[in-house]
Amino acid sequence: MEGRQVVATLDDLVQELYQVFEDDHVNVEVVQDLLASYKSNPIEWKKFAKFDRYRYTRNLIDEGNGKFNLMLLCWGPSHTSTIHDHANAHCFMKMMSGSLQEVRFEWPQEAAEEQKEQEMVETDRNVLKINDVVYINDSLGLHRVENTSHSEGAVSLHLYCPPFSSCSIFDERTGKKMKCPVTFWSKYGQKVEQKKSKTGC
Repeated sequence: MEGRQVVATLDDLVQELYQVFEDDHVNVEVVQDLLASYKSNPIEWKKFAKFDRYRYTRNLIDEGNGKFNLMLLCWGPSHTSTIHDHANAHCFMKMMSGSLQEVRFEWPQEAAEEQKEQEMVETDRNVLKINDVVYINDSLGLHRVENTSHSEGAVSLHLYCPPFSSCSIFDERTGKKMKCPVTFWSKYGQKVEQKKSKTGC
């Protein structure tokens, strides 16, 4: 990574991200390289890793001065997200533990009311292993993330720029979409008390 040293710790990664996001312009390649240069160390991130028996969790690590959110998503066995967009934000995802499958879809056609509902079209399917980094935004399509293991958990690091509090989720069989709030299960390692809500991404 030209001009940058390998990021040794999670704290160093956060500090580097603050520097990268000082400007309003987001250099996707620089952020990807930065995330890739940090090698997952559970000792550093386990305090943020909060699992729930019934669904995957979103756990805030840093709010990035309002310019980005950095979080850990913890996936129990067989946990999966809905198909969702990213509310016009950049989405970076790095595997920290275990393995996940990312399934990408085309945006559903904006059909007239009299037309029939249409099943969504899958475009790509990737298996993500520890330290893999992927990027998506709304111009690249929609995706769903799945823990295909029935016995092992998984942990992924996500960076969203700019942060968002709701997104659209989609029914794979019909292409119908609805707005969904996105909430945190924990912030800075502390459980957030809230009513149960379905999270899209």
